Amino acid sequence: MSRRVVRQSKFRHVFGQAAKADQAYEDIRVSKVTWDSSFCAVNPKFLAIIVEAGGGGAFIVLPLAKTGRVDKNYPLVTGHTAPVLDIDWCPHNDNVIASASDDTTIMVWQIPDYTPMRNITEPIITLEGHSKRVGILSWHPTARNVLLSAGGDNVIIIWNVGTGEVLLSLDDMHPDVIHSVCWNSNGSLLATTCKDKTLRIIDPRKGQVVAERARPHEGTRPLRAVFTADGKLLSTGFSRMSERQLALWDPNNFEEPVALQEMDTSNGVLLPFYDPDSSIIYLCGKGDSSIRYFEITEEPPFVHYLNTFSSKEPQRGMGFMPKRGLDVSKCEIARFYKLHERKCEPIIMTVPRKSDLFQDDLYPDTPGPEPALEADEWLSGQDAEPVLISLRDGYVPPKHRELRVTKRNILDVRPPSGPRRSQSASDAPLSQQHTLETLLEEIKALREQVQAQEQRITALENMLCELVDDTD
Repeated sequence: MSRRVVRQSKFRHVFGQAAKADQAYEDIRVSKVTWDSSFCAVNPKFLAIIVEAGGGGAFIVLPLAKTGRVDKNYPLVTGHTAPVLDIDWCPHNDNVIASASDDTTIMVWQIPDYTPMRNITEPIITLEGHSKRVGILSWHPTARNVLLSAGGDNVIIIWNVGTGEVLLSLDDMHPDVIHSVCWNSNGSLLATTCKDKTLRIIDPRKGQVVAERARPHEGTRPLRAVFTADGKLLSTGFSRMSERQLALWDPNNFEEPVALQEMDTSNGVLLPFYDPDSSIIYLCGKGDSSIRYFEITEEPPFVHYLNTFSSKEPQRGMGFMPKRGLDVSKCEIARFYKLHERKCEPIIMTVPRKSDLFQDDLYPDTPGPEPALEADEWLSGQDAEPVLISLRDGYVPPKHRELRVTKRNILDVRPPSGPRRSQSASDAPLSQQHTLETLLEEIKALREQVQAQEQRITALENMLCELVDDTD
């Protein structure tokens, strides 16, 4: 009898573990909107969750350390007039987040390092260009201030957030609703999936479909796709019999998948989260109570099942921490933020190691917070790989950085190609003006509180005097 050879892999024993109860975020009214986005975005400083809000759309932003029960009056980020459908943190500024809404707008927000006293209602900039709901957002991985949005009008718009202008508009690529959009590692290509059951690879600057595959999965439910580190594609979808599938594709040969994994029969759309450093793909189904994960390798069978993290409660959404936000001293290789109906629970993926020393093989240099290109450089045709950092000494997020929004030159008489934006009387950048107004409001609110406290103290002192007089 031949002995079965066990595949060698440092990730074979990765295990998932829910954080302790006191590390969860309790009493959060997670949004009930029927939309297949993750409803959660996280970075090394903040956790953002789309929440239920009367009369408009809102999301809550919590410092990562603010675990436990969240006060019901905790300030929200409220500015949209309809439900928020997607949120995404800027990879190059941990204090900047974009939100997309059913109200057809995208808003970009500056989140202060301190806890605000009241709701944040003024975005740095509002981007208007879609004619229907905006359901997908994705920041460019290497170029500063470049943001992609996809709407129910079947249009993809790429914006320069620093000026509020439209850089590119891809409006004749998709005949139906776009289900997912993903950049490749250097931001030169996009992978999109659409209701017409076609997987497309698009060069956005040329405005061309470079490659496409009709019906990569035979089922009727929505597809998702992400690029791997070496330029291949991973897609999730359904078979004809409604079995959920994971497929690996080589864009140079779209005829047959390189590998195909069938899983279970379920209705939940699988949200793929890919880690290029470890080449592991995590699949989280909405409504599932498990996370499956697979290692992608260069040798057959290419896609290797590792394990499944299971829990009792179904997930409403999921946030995925960038590598620089992980605890390298505990050999943590991924961290998820699982949304329940009323709380958010961190789930930590760990490689068991005996040594406490830094594990070079688990933590190659990873993309840091510095952009490699400016928006104009990228638009002109330049490409650059992400600027990498070492995690050997851990990662300390930089202090609060302003996002500067600069107006167009008023001497430039050409009509603006970008969206409308409200002009300010002041010549100061909008972000600076926004910060000054916020500070003045904070000071005013604190003064009012102090005044109220002083009145209360005076009233109590009078009561005390009366009591003393009565006793005498």
